[in-house]
This record gives sequence, structure tokens and C-alpha cells, in this order.
Amino acid sequence: MPELDPLIHAPARLQAMTTLSAVSEAEFSTLRAALEVSDSVLSKHLSALAEAGYVRIRKGVLAGRRTTWIALTATGRKALREHVAALRRLIDMVH
Repeated sequence: MPELDPLIHAPARLQAMTTLSAVSEAEFSTLRAALEVSDSVLSKHLSALAEAGYVRIRKGVLAGRRTTWIALTATGRKALREHVAALRRLIDMVH
């Protein structure tokens, strides 16, 4: 049975992962705006997720400016699905 993933459970990380699950990749600034957090807060959360292999961070240049793209990895998608399944199981226990 799936269990809650403490790495994903933090609200900003869960929101980042669910946002990324809807797209192939997202630009850092777009993700930051969606989560309504600072650059440093988002960077810290993304670093933890990247270290676990849940997200891939790619840097490059777009329209002459440096930018960063973030994408869920296959490992991240699986971890998110399992975490959501565990949350659903908990919710189903509430009467």
C-alpha cells in the first residue's frame, strides 16, 4: 500500500509537483508565480526534489536571457501518484 512521502508532503513541494504533473516542463518564474513563493524558497524546495530524483532542472537561454526549466521525472511522477493514493486512503477514512 502506498505511504505518504515526507519529501513531497510539504505544501509548497506538493503544489510544485502537482503543477509540474500537468505540463512537460515549466519555467522557474512561472512555477514561482503559481506557488506565490520567493526565488530562494522555490530553489530550496526544487533542490530537495532534484536530489531525490523527482525533478529535472535544466538551464538555458530563452530570448537572450538565462532561464531555468523544471520537469517531473518518471520517478517523481510515480512518487506523486503514490503520495496522492495515500492521501486519498486517509481521506476515505474520515467520516
